[in-house]
Amino acid sequence: MEKIKPPSVAGTFYSENADKLKQDISFFQKDEDKIISSYSRAVIVPHAGLIYSGNLAYMGLSALKKELKTLFIFAPAHKMYFEGISLTGFDFWQTPLGNVEIDKKINEELKEFGFINDEAFKKEHSVEIQLPLIQTIFDNVKIVPVLIGKADYKTISKIIEKYYDNEDLGFIISSDLSHFLTYDEAKRVDNLTLSLIENLDIENFKPEFACNSIGIKGLIDFAKTKNWPLVVSGLYNSGDVTGETNRVVGYGAWALYEGNLNSFIKKYYSNFILSLSKLSIKSAYEPIKEKIEVPLIMKQKGASFVTLEKNGQLRGCIGSIGAYRPLIEDIISNAQNAAYKDPRFYPVQKEEIEELQIAVSLLSNPIPMNFKSEEDLLNQLIKDVDGLIIKDKEKSAVYLPSVWEQLPNKKEFLNNLKIKAGFTPDYFSDTFEAYRFRVEYIK
Repeated sequence: MEKIKPPSVAGTFYSENADKLKQDISFFQKDEDKIISSYSRAVIVPHAGLIYSGNLAYMGLSALKKELKTLFIFAPAHKMYFEGISLTGFDFWQTPLGNVEIDKKINEELKEFGFINDEAFKKEHSVEIQLPLIQTIFDNVKIVPVLIGKADYKTISKIIEKYYDNEDLGFIISSDLSHFLTYDEAKRVDNLTLSLIENLDIENFKPEFACNSIGIKGLIDFAKTKNWPLVVSGLYNSGDVTGETNRVVGYGAWALYEGNLNSFIKKYYSNFILSLSKLSIKSAYEPIKEKIEVPLIMKQKGASFVTLEKNGQLRGCIGSIGAYRPLIEDIISNAQNAAYKDPRFYPVQKEEIEELQIAVSLLSNPIPMNFKSEEDLLNQLIKDVDGLIIKDKEKSAVYLPSVWEQLPNKKEFLNNLKIKAGFTPDYFSDTFEAYRFRVEYIK
């Protein structure tokens, strides 16, 4: 006989009436055209009542690829203390929208890591609150509920690593952020959490930053092995919903991206960046009247170069070598400086703006190169791919990878960069430094 787990929090965390529940979820779908969907296989999403964090949870879960067949749900245990991780013995979990099937094969395999403990799930909301949203977004997907007690985050990363090669599987980390702080203090702590996740920083991630800090750290640990970013979808707290600011709970959503962060930004935000650059240049002559909705990802630190051309000729180029300020500020500043403060050109005139071709380069973090000689340095350089920064005796210079088009010979590339820095072409020393970086071009 099939074992079906009845709902535990229907009527409290979400409506127990199917029609009302569908109506509530449809509210989250009204801005679906603004949601970047179906690109990830691992997400972090909140698990408060739908009226509080449902909108953000829906956005986060929408990032999961729609063709996934089974979803792991790693959730924290709020109602029962136990060590390790608990698995379910049920065959189906029920919500007002119907039953969700347990992937019994994987559930059985996970006994290597945990044990069946249905009592722990009895009054728990952190798995169940995800199910109506999953039922709305996916067709006939199975789940593997995993409840986390006192456990090592490495257990979670090992499970993800073991199953990640199977492209039919997705992974959900169910977690709220800070708990019961004042509104301003919660914003400060949750922004710190945002920064730690952005930098894949496990060491400084404290348990009080999130109720499922173990699950989040497990996903971060896995992401570090792949050198993949966790891309933020949204961040707010219950005070933004209710207006109550004395005791709030923080909510955030992130998605694992199989690539680098700049390639994600290029893929989904190129039009925004080019429009922003042009608007920034225009602002010198006319005030910006329209309200600009800034994606949260653009507020993360980033480095850019803005290049202006007119009739195929360079008209200005200014940029940042390192990421020391929010990317949106970096692009705005570099666009304006390229237009009006490049010392090689007179300032762009108002009538020229519509004739400009704008290109924005997004730079990766520079990586120090270890070399024994100039020949060794040249051998390590990857033509057409690497940008290069050189430094010595308080002099420095940088070439973007695009310069390879004009200087395809490695020796010529380096010698001209030396001249740009103020050295002679044959200059080299024991203190000579070089850093390489990669670029995503937006034109």
